[in-house]
Amino acid sequence: MHASDLAAIWLTLKLAGLTTVLLLLIGTPIAWWLARTRHWAKGPVGAVVTLPLVLPPAVLGFYLLVLMGPDGPVGQFTQSLGLGLLPFSFAGLVVASVIYSMPFVVQPLLQAFEAIGERPLEAAATLRASPWDTFFSVVVPLARPGFITASVLGFAHTVGEFGVVLMIGGNIPGKTQVLSMAIYNHVEALEYAPAHWLAGGMLVFSFVVLLVLGTFKPALRKP
Repeated sequence: MHASDLAAIWLTLKLAGLTTVLLLLIGTPIAWWLARTRHWAKGPVGAVVTLPLVLPPAVLGFYLLVLMGPDGPVGQFTQSLGLGLLPFSFAGLVVASVIYSMPFVVQPLLQAFEAIGERPLEAAATLRASPWDTFFSVVVPLARPGFITASVLGFAHTVGEFGVVLMIGGNIPGKTQVLSMAIYNHVEALEYAPAHWLAGGMLVFSFVVLLVLGTFKPALRKP
């Protein structure tokens, strides 16, 4: 295995890990709000969060590139802060990955929160528990399967990204070249042996993820 392949694997794992943490921090309040609110904006917000499921990655990547480019509002903002531009950087990959994998974290959390119902929350309220105490002492333990599923799916989906990372990160070795791009480079160069190793590894990884979720999900539902 080439040194560039090992670098791509490490970069992919780092990207997926950081993206998953950020998705849990951002996606949890969004999912909780969607599960509890009756506001008219619930539909539009839910549609925006779910949009990456149906939007082609190249389209999403293109508009992110426009927004984060030198003439886009995000690009102008980051430049005004002295941070430079996000495209073709690891930070840009993280931003794009968070947006692209958002539904894979929000949807499991939303389903877990909705399944809790009102009775546990009402019982906590009768004991004069604060909203924060109720959430961390009651909601989070009951929604544990949702958090585990969201973490696994968010991580796995980020590992398999291609179109969005190509548009935002390009293919810079050691900087933005992730595992999917490394496979593409080997195939383009007709280097099928290393491509088989990397692609086979991703195939096994994906199978194990689905097998684990299918096997342990019923057990996770038990109190």
